[in-house]
Amino acid sequence: MKNTFFLLFIVLFSANLSAQKEQLTWYTDLTEASKISTETKKPLMLFFTGSDWCGWCIRLQKEVFLTADFKKWADDNVILVDVDFPKDKSKQSVALQNQNNLLARQYEVRGYPTVWFVESTINESQAYDYVRLGQSGYMAGGPSIWTENANGFLQK
Repeated sequence: MKNTFFLLFIVLFSANLSAQKEQLTWYTDLTEASKISTETKKPLMLFFTGSDWCGWCIRLQKEVFLTADFKKWADDNVILVDVDFPKDKSKQSVALQNQNNLLARQYEVRGYPTVWFVESTINESQAYDYVRLGQSGYMAGGPSIWTENANGFLQK
């Protein structure tokens, strides 16, 4: 009986470690993400979402962003930035709320989910400049349809 519990513990622990390896890295600090973007020469993917209230955002996450195919594509192609507007504002610092509000204004976000692909470069004054590559949102069809559309913006 002890062996069964021990074996079950090992299997569950291994599955948890495996799931952790599969998770994507989503940045919330634009400056940190921009630094990585310029170093890796990968564009930023800004995901404007209402994580705890937007049904289409949740659906996009489940159907696309939480799949192994998307993870592979994202690892190869973009730096992910989560620009969240939750109902429960206590989950975010005031600085993060201010950053996200500014980004929503700059990118003229009118609905959720909105995804912007942008190229990040450093200018002469050591500030980041951003070039808009394209905009997307929810698309039915799963990760292959979504990433094919995204690739159209990235290959320009």
